[in-house]
Amino acid sequence: MAKLSIRDLEAQGREVLMRVDFNVPLKDGAITDDTRIVAALPSIKHLLDGGAKLVLCSHLGRPKSAEDKQYSLRPAAVRLSELLGREVGFAEDCVGEATAALRAGLKAGEVLLLENTRFHSEEEANDAAFAEALAGSAELFVNDAFGTAHRAHASTEGVTHHVEKSAMGFLIEKELEYLCDKLANPERPFVVIMGGAKVSDKIQVITALLEKADVFIIGGAMAYTFRRAQGYQTGESRVEEDKLDLALEILKTAEAKGVKFMLPADTRVTQEFKEGGTTKVTKPYAEGGAIEAGWEGIDIGDVAIADYLPVIAQAGTIIWNGPMGVFEIDSFAAGTEAVARAMAASKGVTIVGGGDSVTAVKKFGLESEMTFISTGGGASLELLEGKQLPGVAALDEA
Repeated sequence: MAKLSIRDLEAQGREVLMRVDFNVPLKDGAITDDTRIVAALPSIKHLLDGGAKLVLCSHLGRPKSAEDKQYSLRPAAVRLSELLGREVGFAEDCVGEATAALRAGLKAGEVLLLENTRFHSEEEANDAAFAEALAGSAELFVNDAFGTAHRAHASTEGVTHHVEKSAMGFLIEKELEYLCDKLANPERPFVVIMGGAKVSDKIQVITALLEKADVFIIGGAMAYTFRRAQGYQTGESRVEEDKLDLALEILKTAEAKGVKFMLPADTRVTQEFKEGGTTKVTKPYAEGGAIEAGWEGIDIGDVAIADYLPVIAQAGTIIWNGPMGVFEIDSFAAGTEAVARAMAASKGVTIVGGGDSVTAVKKFGLESEMTFISTGGGASLELLEGKQLPGVAALDEA
């Protein structure tokens, strides 16, 4: 992934269009989590300190049209201004004459945030004319929105055809370092922790990582599909009935490649899917354990936790994607919390691969204890699968 870096650009006095990921959660018009804005600050400050006339663009949510003002990026401009300690201009549209005039008026070291790119349907269609209008008078383009790099949209791919140079920002650079470079030749043992609801959602990343991993640790609802495939009763647990053959195939592949594939030895179950719901732990499957009818698996069990922790402790590299259970409910969160704390205590390289795993790490206050936390759910999965991300592929070679 030898792409041109933001470090390689001479931005003094030049207009730079930068794609950021300001797709932040809002409640009653207020930002409830500014993590994505904070993540973009190093690249923004670097360009402003270098004298760029900086124009930022992003999407927010899934608006139906430009009339959907609940998806306006104006609150992001306000928050960015607070974080930078300087004025951040705001354009009421991302294209058009009024926006072009605001861009033309920018001085070196000034910044302007454009309104939501998805207020125009041409954004997701990667319309060439729209991409050209969005590029506007910018000479340089920086993509620092890793979370959208797996989409070939006008603001991620299209604009690169209308500027002199296109480079990656610090955030994308770090994502590629950890999800590509560090995993190309990982410190051993290389442990993959995989959770989440569906085997089918993770089949490609499991297949790709079976080529590299020493150990797989499985949790989440996908574990019940594997256990059902092995012939165990899984009660009311979520099972992909049409993926049982696939689950057995994965187990055979792991065995053939000499990869230790660890399924939860036991399961925490409930009959009440709610906070404070009564739970119990099944007997280990190896001792005839099963999930009885009327009961639903909601977390890995105590024996599974005891099995997994030493493996995590001894790992040289760990990547985690997907929780061990329904961690959002405190009484169902023990497995996910135990895994998160074991990773935080690890001396190895610890990578949290986006999505719900990141939410879990934040819930337990362990962000600062991880080596790297990815900002992209879908993008990080596609990168781990070995796919090329359009938003990265479109950037210039170093």
